[in-house]
Amino acid sequence: MVGEPIPSRIAPILDEIRRELATIAYPLPTRQAEEGADARDDIVHQLDDYILPRYRNLDAPVLAVIGGSTGSGKSALINALVREHVARSSAVRPTTRQPMLMFNPADEHWFSDSRILPELVRVSGGQESDEPHTHLSLHTTDALPAGIALLDSPDIDSFAQENRELAAQLLAAADLWVFVTTAARYADAVPWTLLDEAAQRNIVVSVVLNRVPPGQGAQVRPDLARRLNERGLQSAPLFVISEQEFDELGFIRDGDVSSLRDWLIGLSVDSASRVAVVRQTLTGAVVQLGDTLNVVCETYDEQISAQRALQWDIDNAKEAALAAINQALDDGVVLRGEVLARWQDVIGTGTWTRALEDGVSRIRDRVVTWFTGQTGDEHQVIEALDESIQTLLATQAEASALEVRTAWQRSALIIPPQERDHEQRRAEAGELVRQWQEELYALVSTEGESKKATARFLALGVNAIGLALMITVFSATAGLAGGEIAVAGGTAVVAQRVLEAVFGDDAVRRMTKQATGSLRERAAEFISRDLKPYREMLDGLELGESHIVKIDDLRRQLRRAHGLERA
Repeated sequence: MVGEPIPSRIAPILDEIRRELATIAYPLPTRQAEEGADARDDIVHQLDDYILPRYRNLDAPVLAVIGGSTGSGKSALINALVREHVARSSAVRPTTRQPMLMFNPADEHWFSDSRILPELVRVSGGQESDEPHTHLSLHTTDALPAGIALLDSPDIDSFAQENRELAAQLLAAADLWVFVTTAARYADAVPWTLLDEAAQRNIVVSVVLNRVPPGQGAQVRPDLARRLNERGLQSAPLFVISEQEFDELGFIRDGDVSSLRDWLIGLSVDSASRVAVVRQTLTGAVVQLGDTLNVVCETYDEQISAQRALQWDIDNAKEAALAAINQALDDGVVLRGEVLARWQDVIGTGTWTRALEDGVSRIRDRVVTWFTGQTGDEHQVIEALDESIQTLLATQAEASALEVRTAWQRSALIIPPQERDHEQRRAEAGELVRQWQEELYALVSTEGESKKATARFLALGVNAIGLALMITVFSATAGLAGGEIAVAGGTAVVAQRVLEAVFGDDAVRRMTKQATGSLRERAAEFISRDLKPYREMLDGLELGESHIVKIDDLRRQLRRAHGLERA
């Protein structure tokens, strides 16, 4: 750590990491969501509880957390160190539920506020809350010199989950660990899992082997030392306390705890040792933080991928519905069935095909007669068209919503409620068709205002010409077969030639293109209505790839600031 002082180089990066982590969430039930949320919470806790306050106050007292397994004798050890009965010792487990922080009165200003462990509510020594794992009991004692504080932690293997979680949080907030185990339980898996973590973090740790039966110290101590060496903890001081009766005041005999007490006091009075402890633990915590940030990025990337997949479900359902609608419009489906029957009734298949062969003028006369009401009623054809388009739109909208709902159910997501039911969907589809028809009538009216088109326009009327434009929009015959081609195709030719006679070729092409485009735009909006709740749900997740990019960049900055990575 050469050059600029540590706080000025690293603390701003850590502050930015903390702010960015506040934007990270795992709302989707992906495979690694829980792991990612835990990693994020671990980093936030360690930043708030230890790393940030320690960087801001490198000269604050050393915080030693005393932790260990159930029944290891932590409370009795703490009482013996301070020569006060401050920690409850009992056969009823768990004994320690509310953590207690002990320090010299001169250091009270370091711990009375929320500088460290800001989530824990401060209470005076001896007071116990109804929710002990949310409170921190403060106790001043002259038995500890200024410069060091002891924190009594709940059992690391407590049957109560909140106690285990709090113990892990407190250990992560420590400058050093005093790990207490017993001759009977030092080989258990849980203590070694924690000690392995200490080795990974390069945290300063000492081990207390408590309750060693007389005559067994020479056997147990070498085995424990060997295990520590194998895990990279060979430099950890090892203190052995024999199993014995307490003294007349109810404490472990002073001769058994004096070496541990002297070691702790030595750290507090020797500024070089204190700085070395702080820097070693702090550096290890930052390195581990970088590794945990990798987990956050990887698991958050899984959230982004899941969101993209869900977005694809929506987009694909919409595209499929619109493709089906466009195909139906293009291949003449809406001119089939009832629509064709009405046309057949009005025009008749044999007469107008012969008229088509005789010339445009005779076609025009034939159609004008029909349009002006002498041989039929165009409203029947319009109603048949309305029903055909309405059914097409409603069916495809319902199918698109069902497709997304089915896909999301497989992802175990909460399905948003539908905005409209079947009847509402059909009613709104009918309204869409009516609005589109009104637009077509307005379009032909505007086009018919030109002087050249006025006489022919007035001869036919707005409704007749509007219907002719509708028929032209649906005039493609791909997909029709046999007699349907003759009916629909011939009808389309008649309608188109009438329009061309009134407006001219260019105007007909322009109006047909505009009318077709408008219908397809309205259809896209109609389909989107049923997919809107799903899009809004995804937007509300506030997931973004920029968070990963930012955190990864900050992680690299942090490593470079520590000299662990080159720019």
